[in-house]
Amino acid sequence: MDGNGRWASARGLDVAEGHRAGSRALRPVVETAMDVGVASLAVYAFSTENWARSEDEVSALMEIFGDTIDRELHDLAREGVHTQFVGRRDRAPDWLRDKMEELERATVAARRLHLWIAFDYGGRAEIVEAARRLAADGGPFDEESFARRLYAPSMPDPDLVIRTSGELRLSNFLLWQSAYSEYVFTDTLWPDFGPEEFRSALEDYAQRRRRFGGR
Repeated sequence: MDGNGRWASARGLDVAEGHRAGSRALRPVVETAMDVGVASLAVYAFSTENWARSEDEVSALMEIFGDTIDRELHDLAREGVHTQFVGRRDRAPDWLRDKMEELERATVAARRLHLWIAFDYGGRAEIVEAARRLAADGGPFDEESFARRLYAPSMPDPDLVIRTSGELRLSNFLLWQSAYSEYVFTDTLWPDFGPEEFRSALEDYAQRRRRFGGR
């Protein structure tokens, strides 16, 4: 979900306003996913590298995450959305960790859509941590055993990865899980990415033939 800062800059707004606009863009996309029958949706909210941003921006992001949990995600829970956070939590403020854990407990029985929110997440860090766990356990050293030691072993590999804002890179997102994912790159900045753009990406994906290395 990239492009919040550029969206704000183009409008002469503080970057925090771009992040707030980005947080409001999430709900329509989640609701569209439910409408079209998507069972699992993962969104990249905060990367391990994002801690390098200014203290003011990081502080604003933490507040926005908390507000989003209170304002949007609890409402979505009533629509059947099970939310689970993927990544590290030890560096988040205590009050935010409490909100994250409470939301996960409150939505554990929801089944209409599984929403995975990557927070303090990095694909390389996840792979290193899984390797450490596997080595500590003494194997067995195979793909299935490795995958069971990822942050969220029950999260399905993504069929489609959508990258907003015109950037043509993976940005350390689900590197192990997306080995055979299809990609859609769009110039649309995340705050402007809505149901129409989401449906268009799904239609693009539906026209493709996936071979997983075969012919």
